[in-house]
Amino acid sequence: MSQYFHIHPDNPQPRLIKQAVQIIREGGVVAYPTDSGYALGCHLGDKNALERIIRIRDLSDKHHFTLMCRDLSEIATYAKVDNATYRLLKAHTPAPYTFILVASSEVPRRLMHPKRKTIGLRVPDNAICQALLAELNEPMLTTSLQLPNESEPLFDPEDIVERLAKQIELVINGGFGTLIPSTVVDLTQGAPVVTREGAGDVSPFV
Repeated sequence: MSQYFHIHPDNPQPRLIKQAVQIIREGGVVAYPTDSGYALGCHLGDKNALERIIRIRDLSDKHHFTLMCRDLSEIATYAKVDNATYRLLKAHTPAPYTFILVASSEVPRRLMHPKRKTIGLRVPDNAICQALLAELNEPMLTTSLQLPNESEPLFDPEDIVERLAKQIELVINGGFGTLIPSTVVDLTQGAPVVTREGAGDVSPFV
């Protein structure tokens, strides 16, 4: 049965953040708010937690997973970033963008796109996310919380706990989420390519 934490969206309680991160480190899957919608997250090195997320969302082997990062230095550790890309990322983070980049050797192969060897990376503009990542001290594997055969993501934490209480370890209530996912920008093609329009403004990339 899931635990259910009410965490303040602007001033996250350190005690609850520590408890949430302990659940993640011990292999738990958590539902948590981001600067777009709610997401499912787990420890990036935990294969079993990853497999559970894949089952919950019924994901294909071509799904692009995302690493939720604290800052640009973490992105540069887990992806190959040249100077021009670094400047672009610096200008547009933190924000509701997911950037597709070529993964570095620090990324477990099971998380990369199987053919392209790419990974999604994201620096969220959300106090709860930032507190979780600071306590975790490494990126968190994440994917948006949209269940199979549903046209919209889950956004109400009460609904999330009702639907997923027996499948995940923790739901963090940080208020209502949105129905708008992050904007996805592929930076592996030379010029930026917007592959999904979402919460982030696309005008800098078109």
